[in-house]
Amino acid sequence: SRCFSQSSCRDRGRDWNSCQRQRETVGSSNMEDDISLKFRQQLLFIDENLVAEDVAALKFLCTDLLTFKKLESVKSAVDIFQLLMAEEYLNEEDTFLVVELLYRIKCHSLLRKLGYTKEKVQEYLHEKGRVSSYRQMLYELSENITGEMLKSIIFLLQDFLPKRQITLVCEEGAKCSALDLLVLLEKHGHLNENNVQMLEEVCMNVSPDLLETVNCYKTAKVSQEENGLPIKESSLSHTGHIKVFTSPQETSIKSLSSNINDNKAANLSQGFSEMILDLPGEYSNVENEYKKMTSYKMDGPHRGFCLVINNVNFGMSLQERKGSCKDAGELERVFKWLGLDVKIYKDLTSHEIKEVMRTWQCMQEHKDRDCFVCCILSHGESGAVYGKDEELVSIRTIMSHFTAKQCPQLAEKPKLFFIQACQGKEIQCPVYVEADARIPDLSSMQENVSPSESIPEEADFLLGMATIDGYVSFRHIQQGAWYIQALCSKLQQLVPRGEDILSILTEVNDDVSRRVDRLGTKKQMPQPAYTLRKKCIFPIPRDPPPSQEH
Repeated sequence: SRCFSQSSCRDRGRDWNSCQRQRETVGSSNMEDDISLKFRQQLLFIDENLVAEDVAALKFLCTDLLTFKKLESVKSAVDIFQLLMAEEYLNEEDTFLVVELLYRIKCHSLLRKLGYTKEKVQEYLHEKGRVSSYRQMLYELSENITGEMLKSIIFLLQDFLPKRQITLVCEEGAKCSALDLLVLLEKHGHLNENNVQMLEEVCMNVSPDLLETVNCYKTAKVSQEENGLPIKESSLSHTGHIKVFTSPQETSIKSLSSNINDNKAANLSQGFSEMILDLPGEYSNVENEYKKMTSYKMDGPHRGFCLVINNVNFGMSLQERKGSCKDAGELERVFKWLGLDVKIYKDLTSHEIKEVMRTWQCMQEHKDRDCFVCCILSHGESGAVYGKDEELVSIRTIMSHFTAKQCPQLAEKPKLFFIQACQGKEIQCPVYVEADARIPDLSSMQENVSPSESIPEEADFLLGMATIDGYVSFRHIQQGAWYIQALCSKLQQLVPRGEDILSILTEVNDDVSRRVDRLGTKKQMPQPAYTLRKKCIFPIPRDPPPSQEH
């Protein structure tokens, strides 16, 4: 029976001071219970926002902290957190290990749940980090091993590992399998922090570019051991002299398609660029200088303007573009979330489209902005979009308003254009999927114009087309256009992970290419074209993505 008043203490003949201490103990206990509950709620929220691929990555990064046997039963992030708490690596007073793990797998948006930002993690990583440089190296390597590479690696290792276990790994997905294969090599004694010879030989045979990651680790390890120091995270980013990846080509996998190469290379170079350099004197600012050299400046007080031209209703020949208002609304929410000032125009004639471009071309406020975005949703033909008066406007004409000569306020800044419109003939579609084009008059058909021909002949432009030239793009009359919905979804998913716009558009291509109409006969393939000189990376917003607010 708890004591909360002086009278109850006296009735029982107990000392008032003793009762007061008891009350303080009870209050302290309740506070501790609240903190513990909040901490577990945070972990549960993190678990709910991680996919299976993320859990596999966490599991791998914890391999040096938890035994293989314990990790075998892990099915979720919560399972990992429970094991880490049992081993006293993690508690409500010290959450940094979870923070580090989320940072390593680039789930930066979840850091805020534990009171951290990416920059704050980087500040404490050298002092508090627990994931070894060896484990980091293996994880970065796995991120760049594609499915085709994995098959080659498994073939090379058939005589060194049990066939039954190799078969199990081979049947898994590409990225997770790479992690599983590395663990298998460790279990059988072919790989550890002091012996990476087999890994080197495999990399040399499959893709010499992968060897760069291993060599960075080895050189750093030797250097640190000679000085009697532990290997620091920063050591992976240089090999004796300063070695920072200054272009994706240094790490790209040249034997595969360019889309896969650019995406994987971006992941690897970004992973190294995010590591903290702990070097004396003149080298201390290498990371910041590298980021300045390879990315557009996107950290100003004002991100930029985003125009959305949404043509829904037309004259006699072109159908109403049902579902397009959903696309416009989604674009508005996502780009506002990314920090842009969004302006929406609806049902503009060809003349009005040109007038709007001229107005924004002269906007002096561009001077204080980081970038410019323009989204056009309409019917279209090759290299052009329709006004509501059913007159065509050339995409090149639209974009040319914002060249350095015509709009000097946007010089050397990224200018991003996204076009949701057909670029060719209409095809017969089921009722619930419509094509954003009309059947053209064959006698007056214009020549096809590729996206690259639509871009002005100067730097810093990106044109994201919903479809390749000559083909239709599809729009669900209720859910919106395949391309716009995929674009908005991938921006919300990948901007918080620090991905650049070209990597995001590669994922959009993959998403849209997998979609089919109700009968399974209609497909679509988007096509980006660009003259960007650097990576365009939107800063991670403070607020959660719009999709998580509903």
